[in-house]
Amino acid sequence: MPNILLIDDDVELCEMLAEYLESESFTVNMVHDGHSGMNQAKAENYDAIILDVMMPEMDGFSVLKELRKYIATPVLMLTAKGDDVDRIVGLEMGADDYLPKPCNPRELVARLKAILRRTQTAPPKTVDVIKVNDIEIHPASRKAIYQSENLPLTSSEYNLLEVLAMNVGTVVDKETLSEQALGKKLTEYDRSIDMHLSKLRQKLGDDSQELIQTVRGKGYQLSGG
Repeated sequence: MPNILLIDDDVELCEMLAEYLESESFTVNMVHDGHSGMNQAKAENYDAIILDVMMPEMDGFSVLKELRKYIATPVLMLTAKGDDVDRIVGLEMGADDYLPKPCNPRELVARLKAILRRTQTAPPKTVDVIKVNDIEIHPASRKAIYQSENLPLTSSEYNLLEVLAMNVGTVVDKETLSEQALGKKLTEYDRSIDMHLSKLRQKLGDDSQELIQTVRGKGYQLSGG
């Protein structure tokens, strides 16, 4: 039974969402301010976190920024309806997905299940380590190592790197990356792939543009050397 942390200062909304999630076989823990949410997320292991952007004192962006220093738990952010800036900033800071408020509980469940599918699906037993240049990917533990150092990746960043590594030297289009790494179909004006790859490149450092190459109008590819 997936264990979910819901961080939102709207108590009534939390109770409604928690009731629906529990009817869909999720276990839900609720907190109603950013500081408590951050502490709770670090104190217990959760399968995913639902995080509201607009909260007093410590907003969702501040919580996310702090959490990403310690944990890579998937985060789905609840953003103001139609606010592209919130969604872009959230993705740049390490969110895995977003949903505008007020949200449809059925869509929230569908998004959570998609996140859990891509983070909890067991890798093929025949693949122990994927090595490309100075990158090592360990599917069983979902860890990536670059130049002998652990890469602190979010779940989405790890998924993208793994998909590219499994197709090393081949261009992978954004539609395929979105479906295989993010668990959703690519929609018009959706910049999720670009945002996650931008953060991934930052973590890979100076050689990232050469390692992960943009093929204009087609997609991305991981260089084989």
